Amino acid sequence: MLIEACWASERLTEPTRLTLYVDGSCDGNQNVDASTSAGWGVVVVQGDSGLGRGSGEIITELSGPVKTSTDDEEFIGAEVGSNNTAELSGLFAALRWLLTEEEMDPVRIRLDSQYAGNIATGAWRAKANRELAARVQSVWNEVASRRTLSWDHVRAHRGHRWNERADHLAKRAMKRERPLPLSFWKPGVD
Repeated sequence: MLIEACWASERLTEPTRLTLYVDGSCDGNQNVDASTSAGWGVVVVQGDSGLGRGSGEIITELSGPVKTSTDDEEFIGAEVGSNNTAELSGLFAALRWLLTEEEMDPVRIRLDSQYAGNIATGAWRAKANRELAARVQSVWNEVASRRTLSWDHVRAHRGHRWNERADHLAKRAMKRERPLPLSFWKPGVD
């Protein structure tokens, strides 16, 4: 079992068969509460080179709003809608998707949130939204028990095509809007 944050010296050989890009978005992200709109997006890419130019092929895209009501059947522990709960909710969805994937090749998750990666791996402790953090850690550990799993940080809003696509999905989910089809979408366009 391998659980690690990948930095330049520890990166898996490019490309891994699958790379998942995860992003979250929140409306304002100040004075957040349970009614604050937040959303997440995941882009699953096969054969990504990691250079940010959009190499590889998108296998699937996932997105949705952050659920903060304990009455909602999709509630996973987010107490508020925020960038952090959106990032963690997206990571949870990405990891759950990996559990349905039959292949056991190494996989990399790319996040523009160091917070989410460090919470998932247990390197950091959550001060809030502890139930959400615990669920993300649990599913991370379950996936990591089946295959080599790593994550690395991608700088946000720097033109990295698949990170920008995950950002688009997250913003649209936050607004409860459908994402633009890939053929009509341009990086940086919400």
